[in-house]
Amino acid sequence: MRGWAIAVHGGAGVDPCLPAVRQEEARRVLSRCLKKGAAALQAGLTAVDVVEMVVRELETDPVFNSGRGSALTRRGTVEMEASIMDGRGRRCGAVSGLSTVKNPVSLARLVMDRSPHSYLVFDGAEEFAREQGVEMVDNSYFITEENVGMLKLAKEANSIMFDYRVPIPGVDSCSASAGLMGATAEGGLQMNGLPISMYAPETVGCVVVDNNGWCAAATSTGGLMNKMSGRIGDSPLIGSGTYACDVCAVSCTGEGEAIIRSTLARDVAALMEYKGLSLQEAVDYAIKERLDEGKAGLIAVSRNGEVAYGFNTVGMFRGSATQDGFMEVGIW
Repeated sequence: MRGWAIAVHGGAGVDPCLPAVRQEEARRVLSRCLKKGAAALQAGLTAVDVVEMVVRELETDPVFNSGRGSALTRRGTVEMEASIMDGRGRRCGAVSGLSTVKNPVSLARLVMDRSPHSYLVFDGAEEFAREQGVEMVDNSYFITEENVGMLKLAKEANSIMFDYRVPIPGVDSCSASAGLMGATAEGGLQMNGLPISMYAPETVGCVVVDNNGWCAAATSTGGLMNKMSGRIGDSPLIGSGTYACDVCAVSCTGEGEAIIRSTLARDVAALMEYKGLSLQEAVDYAIKERLDEGKAGLIAVSRNGEVAYGFNTVGMFRGSATQDGFMEVGIW
């Protein structure tokens, strides 16, 4: 046993032209969440408590695509989804189609702890939230001015590919972005005088192993910009976007449809359980062999206190910390 470990992510697929100020914003949020999670683990909180707490923090900050700051549907509304899984007994809870629940990950936790089910969606999930007395807000709370502008651009481009796209080989991303959107500015694309990226930050997630060797994972997202109302991605699907057992915990991010087809999170655990691979070997194999042409990334921890990550996109917002004092935040 190496002690506790924690990893967080803020989405896979990063615009190479992402302005430095946006990169620093992302690093700041990830660092704050890592420190908060590390302090909680040091104080003896369980893995499942820590992943919920950290993802709540990420949902509250509009830098990433979850909770406040979520991507918008083609109707201009927010439909959020989240899941949580406790490796002890493989208990899990998930929700989709939320429009007024302030912290979707906490409702997922309540589904796991206080309902006879594992997954609730749309009106049923919102009704359960009201019954449980969770904090509710108007849908407008989640909508940011930047995302309203991003939705407009997505509609003009007739595209939903704004979350995890990688540049076309041989094409300069900055020039292509400006050409597509019809707007150029020094240092990249701008909207309302503010720098933006057509490769927007995406899903958030956290994985933890605590001092007892118990693993847990949680994932939360607003989904795709300009998505059809009713679309559900990988984030709330246990085994696809989120998985935890007595061996490891995994949270995925990226092209949801590809992650769903590959049951990516469960595959990492299965490779460890059935093929005897190490955590990093399992992560590398899953990213290389299971995604076909899909683009995605993931973070993982093992019960032995190991941390691993992998992605086949240009970058992934990520960070990790361990009991021995190691801490890092990376993008590229």
